[in-house]
Amino acid sequence: MESKLIEKKIKDDNVERQIYSTTEKGVQTHYDDYKFLDSVDLMVDRAINEMKLPPGLSDQIKACKSVYKIQFPVKINRKIEVFTGWRATHSEHRLPAKGGIRFDMNVNEQEVEALAALMTYKCALVDVPFGGAKGGLLIDPSKYSVENIEKITRRFALELTKRGFISSSRNVPAPDIGTGEREMSWIADVYRQLNSTDINHLAAVTGKPVSQGGINGRTEAVGRGIQYLLHEFFKHPAEVKKTRLSGNLENKQIIIQGFGNVGFHTAKFLSEEDGGKIIAIIEKDGAIYNERGLNIKKLSEYFRKYKKVEGFPDAKFIKDGNNVLQMQCDILIPAATESQITKNNAEKIKAPLIIEAANGPITYKADNILREKGTVIIPDIYANSGGVIVSYFEWIKNLSHIRFGRLERRFDELKGEKLINLLESVLNIKINDDLKNTFTNSSGAVELDLVRSGLDDTMRQTFQEIVKMMYRGKTPMDYRTTSYVLAIEKIANSYIEMGI
Repeated sequence: MESKLIEKKIKDDNVERQIYSTTEKGVQTHYDDYKFLDSVDLMVDRAINEMKLPPGLSDQIKACKSVYKIQFPVKINRKIEVFTGWRATHSEHRLPAKGGIRFDMNVNEQEVEALAALMTYKCALVDVPFGGAKGGLLIDPSKYSVENIEKITRRFALELTKRGFISSSRNVPAPDIGTGEREMSWIADVYRQLNSTDINHLAAVTGKPVSQGGINGRTEAVGRGIQYLLHEFFKHPAEVKKTRLSGNLENKQIIIQGFGNVGFHTAKFLSEEDGGKIIAIIEKDGAIYNERGLNIKKLSEYFRKYKKVEGFPDAKFIKDGNNVLQMQCDILIPAATESQITKNNAEKIKAPLIIEAANGPITYKADNILREKGTVIIPDIYANSGGVIVSYFEWIKNLSHIRFGRLERRFDELKGEKLINLLESVLNIKINDDLKNTFTNSSGAVELDLVRSGLDDTMRQTFQEIVKMMYRGKTPMDYRTTSYVLAIEKIANSYIEMGI
């Protein structure tokens, strides 16, 4: 009943709006059904309707704790420019609150709130002990020099830190759209200068360069996590059957929207390591298509050089990239921004399996349409959780002040050597050095190996939990509703155990 009341209120408020998607050639528009935040709330309500929560607890779980808006001046090329930014803390049921900072011209308050909420549910779902937060700065980074981006980033970090919105124990940012290791390094440095006695200052920011306290495997984390979840998905024949697919990832036709960090790594791993065919990549300037599969390594080199996909050889260029979302394929992976699949194009989507690599790429109404069609959707709060999982590993590394693998690396190697020696003695054989080195791994388990192992285990365990929860009632739920039920149940238990 709660979901229906909220849906009616949203309709009465007449929130149907235009979403502007800026391209190099001009502005494209399409119409959406609900605002991003409203879509998230409605999806949460759908899950809550499947649960029996104490009165009022659902309101507490959904409520955004605080949103801080700031406007600050920076002198750019002898002219003062005023920038607007936000930091939303959705939940502190676990501390610190965790969430990225994006630099983008589409940033606004409701988007930041929605993303913070998704972080809360995401962390709970994958058992990462963080609350949810998110930040954003209204800016087009491409229009500023590196020096000016540094000035702007440092000033934004200063304002947030002074007000407690960056802290190793309360609020920890990470990279998002428009930001990366470079910006996180600057933010970490600002925090350190303002908190010179905090020995855990490196833990105030994740996604840093490895040389500045970062962790190996963070940059690839979301793409690697998507690879691991698909590995686990294809180990469940009953789940695969829902998509009318079979086998594994080999030769599966895959379309990816977005060729940034997430899109690139997802395409790279699924094609180079699993034999998938990336038949189309959709970007801001359009899309490229090749039914035989695109060469992701060459495309990456071309994209870095020209900042576009148009003109890439051995591929057909399609100007209206959004239409490519509707092409026939086995797996569709939206890895760009929110509200890309709406009530206007959902009916035309042909992919039987959608992996939400981006946050909120499918609106509430589109989700309903796709579910009725039988489309299987692996939701964002699970699919793209690799980033926060590995950020958690980085945070732990910074608090422990020791890199992963330093203590056990040679110990593991020694155990392998002892086992080889035992086999040689008992079987009276001589194992050649190449085989011996392969088994003992002469370098031991390095940090990247351990990070990937932890990420793989988390994605695998979470999928198994989702499938188990999905069939708990008389009628099976879909993946999104199940994921939210599982996350909300964990958050609710946290509040109940605290006595709230």
